[in-house]
Amino acid sequence: MEFKNKRILFVVNVDWFFVSHRLKIAEEAIKFGYDVYVASEDTGFSNELFMKGIKFIKLSISRSGTNPLSELKTFICLSRIFYRVKPDLVHLITLKPIIYGSILSKLFNVNYVVNSLSGLGYNFTGERVSFIQKLIIKFMRYGFNRSNVFLIFQNKEDSQELKELGIISFKNNLIWIKGSGVDLFKFKSSDMPSFDKIIFLFPARMLWDKGVKELLEASKILKIKYKNKIQFILAGMSDEENKSGISSKLLIQWKDGEYFKWIGFQSDMFKIYNNSHVVILPSYREGLPKTLIEACSMGRAIITTDAIGCRDCVDEGINGFKIPVKDSKKLADVIEQLIKSPNRISEMGKASRIKAEREFNINNVIATHMEIYNQLLCSY
Repeated sequence: MEFKNKRILFVVNVDWFFVSHRLKIAEEAIKFGYDVYVASEDTGFSNELFMKGIKFIKLSISRSGTNPLSELKTFICLSRIFYRVKPDLVHLITLKPIIYGSILSKLFNVNYVVNSLSGLGYNFTGERVSFIQKLIIKFMRYGFNRSNVFLIFQNKEDSQELKELGIISFKNNLIWIKGSGVDLFKFKSSDMPSFDKIIFLFPARMLWDKGVKELLEASKILKIKYKNKIQFILAGMSDEENKSGISSKLLIQWKDGEYFKWIGFQSDMFKIYNNSHVVILPSYREGLPKTLIEACSMGRAIITTDAIGCRDCVDEGINGFKIPVKDSKKLADVIEQLIKSPNRISEMGKASRIKAEREFNINNVIATHMEIYNQLLCSY
């Protein structure tokens, strides 16, 4: 069945995030005959979207800004996009697009709304209670209080928290999908590199909430004993716009070129995973981190925290370890365990690949999204 002339509007903060996390879904929607639009900030990936047959619309949006005038401009800009596109269904991704898009969907009488809550973000991490968080809750209660709103969560804890805050309405439809999936052929399992030097990879944006401080502290604990035997590589951009961002200046001060390296954003992550032995993400909270499911698919051992989202990527002692949040000493301890047992790193890597094949196949994620879209728009 084709759905010609049915319009799906994706709204997301930035185009690079859409390319890395949702592009395959959009491509499949086009195969079904949908007209697909993406509204986001343009950071240089819009041409790639155009080449895929996606209609890109620039949206000026600050991911973590709270300036009232700037936010009003963003809201007006997005309202004009809604008026111009007249979508049959909107798919809202990340917190700010979900808040503004849910309100506008109500005002413009958009028939169907799909919200992808891939983690609740900075304002819901730790014990932060602020005026901004209270305002977010009020806006979400208003936007979600209608029929035909589908909420896609990556973990049970996020949905439970929104229920307790009174955000989720009885009218809403809840769906749980384990992350955005991984292409098992693109991120294919590969042999471990030589164990002459064991590489511990941190593949994420440089945010304090990702556990960079704990990783740095753990590396210092181990440095005297293992300086010539291991290497820490941080692969990710310095996201200074984020309130939890670490400045590039500070990151440059930390790196020494051999033991502790920051290599910035990498477009070819397959190569980076391929040259590593263990992937580390000591994050405070996630939806379900794409980097960890990519690491699983590549057949790499994992060290992460027992935090919301992160814990779902590790079967304790089988494909990796889960440590308490903000525990640098425990992080150093489990790193040392793996340094002393290269064979265990290899065995955990094999278990990671099996887990990826069983739980994180992107084809299953795409199929679930198509079922949602088709079910909604077939009856419209």
